[in-house]
Amino acid sequence: MNFTHPIDKSLLFTKGDKEDPRLGECIQIFNSEILKNTGAIQRDALNSLSFDLAILGYPDDEGIHLNGGRTGAKSAPVEIRKALYKMTPHLQDKTLPKILDLGDINVEDQNLPARHETGRQIIKVLSQIQKPWLSFGGGHDYGYSDCSGFLDVHSRNAVILNFDAHLDVRPSHQGFNSGTPFYRVISEFAGKFDFAEVGIQPQCNSRFHLDWAKLHQAQIITLDQIYEVGLLKSLQYFMLGREKKKVFISLDIDAFTSNEAPGCSQSWTTGINTKEFLESLCWLQTHFDVCGMGIYEVSPSLDHDKRTSKLAALIAHRFISTANQVKSLHQHPSQHS
Repeated sequence: MNFTHPIDKSLLFTKGDKEDPRLGECIQIFNSEILKNTGAIQRDALNSLSFDLAILGYPDDEGIHLNGGRTGAKSAPVEIRKALYKMTPHLQDKTLPKILDLGDINVEDQNLPARHETGRQIIKVLSQIQKPWLSFGGGHDYGYSDCSGFLDVHSRNAVILNFDAHLDVRPSHQGFNSGTPFYRVISEFAGKFDFAEVGIQPQCNSRFHLDWAKLHQAQIITLDQIYEVGLLKSLQYFMLGREKKKVFISLDIDAFTSNEAPGCSQSWTTGINTKEFLESLCWLQTHFDVCGMGIYEVSPSLDHDKRTSKLAALIAHRFISTANQVKSLHQHPSQHS
């Protein structure tokens, strides 16, 4: 069984103009046959490839359905890629990024827990070989896959930031769904990472879930707090003293206002905005070792004019460009002095 399916080559957009390169021309499609192997063979296979950053898709919204949400996110990985791969590299990039697209996990031949485990093992390998990644959901239940794979390698030296309107700490004893990822992560890695829930909205969460998260040392940064002091300042305060830790960013697109991200399972007129998030993302990547970011719950079938898919692609573009610039700075510090 193949654990992933490669993307369609038609997604690799090009203008055929060397003076107008697009990200689609920076993509290497991964041979998913390699993922039939495990352990050291898998690590060696990935590590032998020349790439700066990997992309993985989770074309699956069963977890959203099981949580009573509106489905549609299974088509997000394709739509986000369509928008992203048409974009030009960032104007400040000195070199073109080298991106390995791992394709989409296989959802036909595995049940939901097995799919989560597949994602976890792939992210674990990327963490072991120290390659940053972007993942495109799919339901936010795949936040468990990204977080657990990351923590399998970096626990006790890790920070997880979840940007979300919801806490997503619903108990999982009745099954996994898009509301359970951080209950699972906290339960499995208790005391082994620092955790902040950012952008939490009062109409989206129960008091019981809030108290449970706080009891398990989650820092809650509410949307009201962000409105009062700003997103960047809120993050700067939380990240103080954590400069040497590894960071993973989990982004549920419903953290944004419905004006900016209407295409998701549940959107509200309240939320963070693109400008402040991009500013904060750049600050995090510049000052911390951000190992990866997952973008979840984009639902193209619920979108207007592909607005939400384009927002996700824009965020991914900024993540790629900042990672590329940070790498260049570390490799050639004298050129930036």
